[in-house]
Amino acid sequence: MAFEAHFERTIRSEIGFSGVGLHSGAPVTMRLVPAPAGSGIVFRRTDLDNFEIAAIGRNVAKVSYATSLMRQSVLISTTEHLLSALIGFGVDNVIVEMDNLEVPILDGSALPYVQAFHAVGLKQQRRKREYIRILKDVEVRDGSKFIGVYPGSGYGIEYTIDFPAPIGCERFTGDLATGDYVKLIAPARTFGFKEDEAMLRDMGLIRGVSDDSAIILSRHGVENGPLRFDDEFVRHKVLDLIGDLALAGRRIQGRVVAERAGHAMHTALVQRLMRDRSAWELAHGYDEVAEAETVPLGLQQVSA
Repeated sequence: MAFEAHFERTIRSEIGFSGVGLHSGAPVTMRLVPAPAGSGIVFRRTDLDNFEIAAIGRNVAKVSYATSLMRQSVLISTTEHLLSALIGFGVDNVIVEMDNLEVPILDGSALPYVQAFHAVGLKQQRRKREYIRILKDVEVRDGSKFIGVYPGSGYGIEYTIDFPAPIGCERFTGDLATGDYVKLIAPARTFGFKEDEAMLRDMGLIRGVSDDSAIILSRHGVENGPLRFDDEFVRHKVLDLIGDLALAGRRIQGRVVAERAGHAMHTALVQRLMRDRSAWELAHGYDEVAEAETVPLGLQQVSA
């Protein structure tokens, strides 16, 4: 799905999903419903009198091992994979109805979502799509961790990770405006280390994890392979980044650089960007991107 389209889109018909939450382990039924132009992405808790929470930065709540939204003490947890799929496939407006607090983990990637979007198709709407055009550098640093957004054409992303073996160092460089999210980012799954399982469960996390919903790693390698990409780990971090930056409320026109970042830094960048109104302007479309200046998604990789 190309990003150069000038008009907003929604899904053509309702889509249903069911599963369990990655961290809560709670069963959840979720339904995506077409929404009017200009309404954005809105979560609706059908088990709580249809209480609504917009997917925007001011509603960001807990951010540690997942990105959650909260309004008036009502929570929507682990939103990043669904938001990434919506942004990546070009869905601007949708209502997400849920009967529990956590978005289902499904296979740990965004692939089931984009497959469903492809199956029902999208409907073009009459409202022109607005973008957040970056005008000046905005950065967030925390020791050796870093994320920044800079002026640029398209939606450039450079992400570097550095994990213990067997992952090591991987780097992704590409441009979301000219690449193929569906093929090269959406299938990348979340991952975790077996040695961290007891600690995370003691913290009340990963109660819904299984070999079918995450890549499980030991010091010796991947326990439930094969990988979908040689560099699946950094691609999944890019998937998370796209979902978290969706909380800016619109797609970004600029260049994002991240090093060893995560959900907390992704959302901190969104909030810093939203506070500095001089750092961006609203625009109706990407600048023209010369073919020679762009790098298709996933063509560069560095592995330790």
